[in-house]
Amino acid sequence: MDLRFKIHNSHLDNPKTFAKNDPYLRELRKLPLQYRYSILDSLPRDCPGIYTITGGRQIGKTTLLKMWMSELLDSGIVPGQIAYFSGELIDDHHSLVNIITEQLDHQSDTSLSYIILDEITYIRNWDKGIKFIADAGLLSNCVMILTGSDSIVIREARMRFPGRRGSASVVDFHLFPLTFLETVKLKRLFTIKQLDNLLDENIIDFNDKIIQKLFVAFDDFLLHGGYLTAINDLKQHNEIRPATFNTYCDWIRGDILKRGKQENYLREILNAIIKRYGSQITWNNLSADLSIDHPATIADYVELLTSLDVLFVQHAIREDKLSYAPKKAKKVMMTDPFIFHSVRSWLQPVGNPFKEQASMVIKDKELAGKLTEASVATHIKRFFPTYYIKGKGEVDIAYVDGKTFFPIEIKWTKQIRSKDLKQVLKYPNARIWSKSFQFGKINELPLEPLPIALLRFGAD
Repeated sequence: MDLRFKIHNSHLDNPKTFAKNDPYLRELRKLPLQYRYSILDSLPRDCPGIYTITGGRQIGKTTLLKMWMSELLDSGIVPGQIAYFSGELIDDHHSLVNIITEQLDHQSDTSLSYIILDEITYIRNWDKGIKFIADAGLLSNCVMILTGSDSIVIREARMRFPGRRGSASVVDFHLFPLTFLETVKLKRLFTIKQLDNLLDENIIDFNDKIIQKLFVAFDDFLLHGGYLTAINDLKQHNEIRPATFNTYCDWIRGDILKRGKQENYLREILNAIIKRYGSQITWNNLSADLSIDHPATIADYVELLTSLDVLFVQHAIREDKLSYAPKKAKKVMMTDPFIFHSVRSWLQPVGNPFKEQASMVIKDKELAGKLTEASVATHIKRFFPTYYIKGKGEVDIAYVDGKTFFPIEIKWTKQIRSKDLKQVLKYPNARIWSKSFQFGKINELPLEPLPIALLRFGAD
């Protein structure tokens, strides 16, 4: 194996010390809060094929792969049958073919091989290389995992080798930030019985201390989101370190520049999105305030940022078709609270972004409400197509399940006025998630404490 890849393949020297010597697993062990992603139970162990894992920057894809390698070794897989390669060190598809064929030559023909290609999109024309290797029959006894942060590129490229993916029922995986439920479990804030009660939809009465603790946990979630580094920062240092914010933004800016985009356009667009956070926009009215002349340029940047899991575009729903209404305005939001704070710290630099910006959001009722609404919308969109309702009034969220859509109104306040609910009251299957500590009803619509409702939605 090329010496450049040796550091990530220390299992070849001694499988028993892999978990100790691998740079990613070594850093993982230092964290007080360590998470085992459920995707590990779904990754293939005995079914050859080409699999993909997508997900945003700094979400933990590489650590996930190293954990998978460690578990493969623990299960008895021969070390020489497992190999990890970083796409950042491979120039083009010619180099890729040479590296993979050489590796397969050194592996047993009778045992299943496991080859990981991390950040595959760094390799020029990588899909041509994978197609050539697959067409040559070299992957007939191989589990190949490809990862990348740009979901659109991977989706388009993998369509070019249909029939070569293998026979597994699931071949494509996406790694998201942790849900609110997953962060609560990770921190072990409640006993098993307390958490079971919180997740039981038949239980609506809770001790005030339990509710209080859950609301504090949600306030923390609005700071660190589902990013493990940020979660551990808050645990260890009582703040998210400036370096943690900077690392994320540096990756995003690097990805944008790598694709031939302009940093000043990126800055303008993100500034405009934060300025109008939670509001309805069109590319035309957004361009009116920017130096960017063409709305199509804005749309192009937003599409790229969406493919990198930075942004989520929430369209208005077309109720008769259960799809988006293309001519109506849309909302654009960050896919996680941590991303919001990171981007803001880059756009509006301060000495300590956690103390001077992020922690101030919780005290700002208007901004906290917008961040809460975005957090709920981006959480739900992992499971269902998610829109908002635009009629004479507005409903924050409408998700589609089967042949029905379900409206959810977010009211991050304890005082709710009926006149603010005119639109949502038109839907008998709607729900209202609020800052109230108590369950109740408003005009026969269920009123639920938002952190409990979000916790239960994650469980479903």
